[in-house]
Amino acid sequence: MLGERLANRMRHLSKWGRRQGVSCFRLYERDVPEYPAIIDWYADEEASDPAREGDAIAWLFGRKRDDTPEREIEHRRDAEAEILAGLDIPRERLHVKHRGRQSSGSGDREQYERVDTRSNTKVVREHGLRFEVNLSDYLDVGLFLDHRPTRKSVRERAGGRRVLNLFAYTGAFSVHARAGGAASTTTVDMSRTYLEWYERNLALNGHAIDDDHRIVQADCLQWLAAGPRGEDDRYDTIICDPPTFSNSKRMKAGSFSIDRDHPALIRDLARFVAPKGEIFFSTNSRSFEMATDAIPGDFGCREITNRSIPEDFRNRRIHRCWRLAEGWERRR
Repeated sequence: MLGERLANRMRHLSKWGRRQGVSCFRLYERDVPEYPAIIDWYADEEASDPAREGDAIAWLFGRKRDDTPEREIEHRRDAEAEILAGLDIPRERLHVKHRGRQSSGSGDREQYERVDTRSNTKVVREHGLRFEVNLSDYLDVGLFLDHRPTRKSVRERAGGRRVLNLFAYTGAFSVHARAGGAASTTTVDMSRTYLEWYERNLALNGHAIDDDHRIVQADCLQWLAAGPRGEDDRYDTIICDPPTFSNSKRMKAGSFSIDRDHPALIRDLARFVAPKGEIFFSTNSRSFEMATDAIPGDFGCREITNRSIPEDFRNRRIHRCWRLAEGWERRR
């Protein structure tokens, strides 16, 4: 059942991807109850046949609470065999991931901690832009597929605007903003590894860091709390996709919970918004509810989740997304 489902999805999505200029997409998301898994496909940008010349990333989940360890192993082997047969790929092109809890201070692995050193990388395409992905070394490969529509929206409205990308990860939003003609970009992340990855993504698309397009290695919460440093720290578009929870040892503010702390975060964001500017705010917290006191009085807020979820995603609640606008300027 799983293999047949994957083969059918691949036939459809490979054609869709060529039309969209997209070589990576979600193939499967718990479609068949007997096979609880999430499977993404990453084809090289230059693949002559993206449906046959790519790699699969698979997250396999437990099937039943009362399964014995032996049954779990048997089921996992069965699922892997179905994936290989359905996609007609060799075992070395299937990368199975195991996602646990994010670090809670009790020794659990952090979300972006390196888990391997093989550096199995390739360049993929998204709406005509090029991005490096690492299929082996981290739990996530460097490009969050569920934010593809929002990145495209930022690109389409970026012309002449000043853009701030917070919790930037590998900088995909900033790459799209540059491609859309942004007047300036500021890309902020705590990790030097990911900021260097962002610079490689820029280079893949013919751009580089300069006086108008800068990177900042900093704890985003501390950077925001310090407030704008002048008019150069006022932005027309701000993208903020913070972690659900964090207590990284490098954070001086202690733990951060998006459910608990988003009102203070949004108030800090508002100080950086230029007149008639906007904020794209998103979270993948399943329990998140926007607090009534989270929106500053001179801002309007509209949830745009329905149009921010890609059509290849079966889970329409993979994240939630809002657009906040100063003075509720209704530019779409």
